[in-house]
Amino acid sequence: MNESFLFLLHSLLLGTGLAMDAFSVSLADGLHDPWMGRRKTFFIAGLFAGFQFLMPLIGWVCLHTILETFRIFAIWIPRITPFLLFCLGADMIHEKGSCEALSPFQEDLRQLLTQGAATSVDALSVGFTLADCEFPAALTCCLIIAGVTFLLCLGGLQLGRRFGTKLSDHASLLGGVILFFLGVRLFLEVFL
Repeated sequence: MNESFLFLLHSLLLGTGLAMDAFSVSLADGLHDPWMGRRKTFFIAGLFAGFQFLMPLIGWVCLHTILETFRIFAIWIPRITPFLLFCLGADMIHEKGSCEALSPFQEDLRQLLTQGAATSVDALSVGFTLADCEFPAALTCCLIIAGVTFLLCLGGLQLGRRFGTKLSDHASLLGGVILFFLGVRLFLEVFL
């Protein structure tokens, strides 16, 4: 097989694996806000894709520049994600924003940034798997990961919106439960 084809296939599979958490969160966001507009849908998918692009690239840079310092923090990266998702899920279940003084847009943006970081933190270590790649190849892989994430998140948001309109009153609760149990699953994977 052609080496560039294998690289492309590897990047697509890597992107799909990494995007599953972002897809689940997108599904929950769509359930939470079934009447969200097209602009917000593309913004959320783009935000998650941006995080999935940056994190492996940061991992690659760290591997090639400050490896020894970064290794100290590497074991903590997967342990942070479950707790972030617990908090986000609980917040959606209780419908209480942590910052009541913020406007709805600021509160949404803050929650989306937290979701983006939580779903992409594991992608940071993916940068280590790109150790043998030169920068252009690592950048290409990160762009493919971002593209896959963007498309899967759009699908998750649309699916969540479609079911959210049917579930209307219980959609926010269901979205919060999804995030909470995603956090539980990640907790069990990391700590057991």
